[in-house]
Parts: sequence; C-alpha cells; structure tokens
Amino acid sequence: MKYLRHSCKSDCLSDNPEIHDVIESALQNLWGVANELSRIKPAKPKNYRVTIFGSARIQPGQPLYEEARLLAEELTLLGCDIVTGGGPGLMQAANEGSQKGDPLNQSRSIGIRVELPFEQNANPFVEDLYTHKTFFTRLHQFVRLSNAFVILNGGIGTTLETLLIWQLLQVRHIEHIPLIFVGEMWKDLVSWGQKHMLQHEPPLASPKDFNIPICVDNVTQALEKLTPSIQEFKTT
Repeated sequence: MKYLRHSCKSDCLSDNPEIHDVIESALQNLWGVANELSRIKPAKPKNYRVTIFGSARIQPGQPLYEEARLLAEELTLLGCDIVTGGGPGLMQAANEGSQKGDPLNQSRSIGIRVELPFEQNANPFVEDLYTHKTFFTRLHQFVRLSNAFVILNGGIGTTLETLLIWQLLQVRHIEHIPLIFVGEMWKDLVSWGQKHMLQHEPPLASPKDFNIPICVDNVTQALEKLTPSIQEFKTT
C-alpha cells in the first residue's frame, strides 16, 4: 500500500502541467548556466592531449588492440596525454599504451566514463578518472580536454562520438583540432556522405565538410599526421 501511494503521487506530479512548466524552466536555466560556464576556455594543459575513440569489444592480443596500444605508446613518448572513454577494448589498449610509454610518470592516462549497467569499472590503466551519468555531458568533457581526436574501428558509440566532433568542427564551435580517421570503415563513411549528401538535390552538405576528417590507412600514418600539431603545441 505504501508503494502504491508513492507511485500515485509521482504520477500525479508528472501529470500536473504547472509542475511540468516549473521543471522545464529550471532545466532551461541550468543549461543556460552550463553554456555560459563552457564559454570559459580551460587553461592550456601541460601536455598535448589526444583522445582515442574505438570499440570496447576488441580483446587484448587482437591486432587492432595492439595497434591502439602502440599508437598511444608512441604519442606518450612524444609527450602527449592520452584520453579515452575509460572502458575495455581499444580504450584499455590506449590507456595501457599511455602507461607503457611513460615510465617517469610525466604524462597522464585519462578516462572519461559514463555509467552503464553492463560496464562497472574503469580499465586498470586509467590514472585520472571522470565519471558521467549521461553521454551528453561526457562528450562535452572530451571536447574541453582534447587537442586532437583519433578514431579507430568502433560501433554505435564510437560513431556517435565521431559525428559530434565532426559537426563541431564543421560549425566552428571548435577549431584547429585534428580529426584523424584510421582505416577503411571511416573512409567508407566519408564516401557514403559524399554520395548521399553531396549528390542529393539540393545538396545536404558542403564539399568542404568532407575535408575536415583526415583519412589514413593505419596508426603509423595517424602518428605522422599528428606530429606537426604536437610540435606546434610545444612551441606556442
């Protein structure tokens, strides 16, 4: 009976239009405050920070896992911090590479998690951990922390992250941030967009939008594309 009374009370509140309006107004105000605070740019970090996005399903020992670990290790040797989603798979590979490439503990292995019922803990190679309750706030922190993004093979979550960064670069909410697509699957995404968006009548995008991502075949080429940006960061 106690549960029924509580359930009824909750339903009655949700059906009350005045309370609904108050909640919506409060949320708008909170979002406004968050938007204003986000206009304050964070201080330049000590190290160049590279976010690596990729699948949580890849296992240690698989070729793509080893490639991600090697990329992160090489970036760390260049003095970079590595940022991932903090979970398993390619995220763990990147955080592992970060630690392996930093025996003197001069850079950071960062994880930005989202609470999920099937993924309880950060991978063991994360040094600095942030946890979010929503994908929206988590994605915003990736943007605030990162100087570059490298996209490896991934699924729906990786695609969500990738398209957000791509659009923010398109509309210049962020600028001068390398977005590196590694591998055939992302080249196919660019080709799909060029076919279905540019050849549409009227066109649904601008041709220059498809010059934003830098498509490469492998992590060695990704490292080559990032090196000039890393060197520029160190000298400014």
